[in-house]
Amino acid sequence: MTGRHPIHLGLQHDTITADHPYGLPLNETTMAQYLKKLGYSTHIVGKWHLGYYAWEFTPLFRGFDTHYGYYNGEEDYYIHTAQTNKYIGLDFRNNRELERSVFGEYSTELFTEKAVNIIKNHNQKQPLFLYLPYQAVHSANRKVPLQAPYKYTCRFPYILDEKRRTFAGMVSALDDGIGQVIAALRESGLYNNSVIVFSTDNGGPAAGFDMNHASNWPLRGIKHTLWEGGVRGDGFINSPMLEKPGRISEEMIHVCDWLPTLYHLAGGNMTDLPVNLDGLNVWQTLSQGKPSPRNEILHNIDPIAGSAALRMGEFKIIMGEDEGGKWDEWYQPEGYNGAPKPIPHDPRAAVVHCGKKPANASTNCQPKQKPCLYNVILDPCEYHNIAEQYPDVLQIMQDRLEEYNKTVVYPINKEGDPKADPKLHGYAWIPWINLTSSVSLRLP
Repeated sequence: MTGRHPIHLGLQHDTITADHPYGLPLNETTMAQYLKKLGYSTHIVGKWHLGYYAWEFTPLFRGFDTHYGYYNGEEDYYIHTAQTNKYIGLDFRNNRELERSVFGEYSTELFTEKAVNIIKNHNQKQPLFLYLPYQAVHSANRKVPLQAPYKYTCRFPYILDEKRRTFAGMVSALDDGIGQVIAALRESGLYNNSVIVFSTDNGGPAAGFDMNHASNWPLRGIKHTLWEGGVRGDGFINSPMLEKPGRISEEMIHVCDWLPTLYHLAGGNMTDLPVNLDGLNVWQTLSQGKPSPRNEILHNIDPIAGSAALRMGEFKIIMGEDEGGKWDEWYQPEGYNGAPKPIPHDPRAAVVHCGKKPANASTNCQPKQKPCLYNVILDPCEYHNIAEQYPDVLQIMQDRLEEYNKTVVYPINKEGDPKADPKLHGYAWIPWINLTSSVSLRLP
């Protein structure tokens, strides 16, 4: 949303929980705010998760004309309650108003329907920015973490593991939703002048992490780790404006790059963006297939966890441990027997080739004790720690990490606030702190 790296916002450690009184700093400008200055109609449908303890942190104050969805990180797909270790409450809104009428309706379908309606009712004389962060395929709640209607799960009778089958149903509902959104763009006539970006926000929570059953196989690690399984993201960009469509790009692109790239496409003057932006304009890379202007990606520096990872060119350094190192392995999806049936492959497909896994793959790197180095082009599955073979490369990357470390904003995490308890607010999660006495006069 800001083109700024989390290390420069103090948001690099863990996530904002429902009762945490902090969020995306108010001195940061969001993509929606930039685009509104260019005349865009701006809408968010789905998940916010950038803080909401005061109204000023919520979407309608961060550049969006409308918001249909929820404020927190995870919730039930049907009853739309969010839960912490202590509290549970409703978290679903139509703009600022709590939306209780959607009880029992599946969130993926609700968000698709809303997005389609926005497109169909949009004034075509005005440009449109629609941010559609679906809830799928995040875990729902502690008792029934994976949820999908039977009409989606029944498409996968050959997936014998029930949890993987439910997960597939969740993905299938998402796929159908994207198809309906694209159809609405075509029917409305907006498609020919649209750029559609679809991307995950992290690697999958595999092997039961967060009670989920995604898969990053054959990559190492999961969501919430700095291994490739945690930081590589699937995605695509679709647009009639692409000069060289129908191809796979393996160029470096970071989430921070979306803001300057899309702002450029919207006709914005790049000199209007702040000089401390961490993102780069990668449109020529996406559209024309030119080399990315980005030659490195800082994955994270977390002073609390004591972990960090950086990619420079083909090399990646990883230091410290996330999640105590307990999710640092390679996790086959449930029911996978190592010998999938041969299927025809699209020759353009991006396929990860790992080679044979050495017996010492799990032990040749102890990142909590000393930094590890990998060539993630030749060794994407991080089997071979080459720190001892390339001490000069390792030193260069450590020096670069140290340069980044000098710019780190210490995490702004705060403990949960009991005043957030939904029992105090009609059993719903609502902004519970007034930052100014005039807040009621400035609400959209």
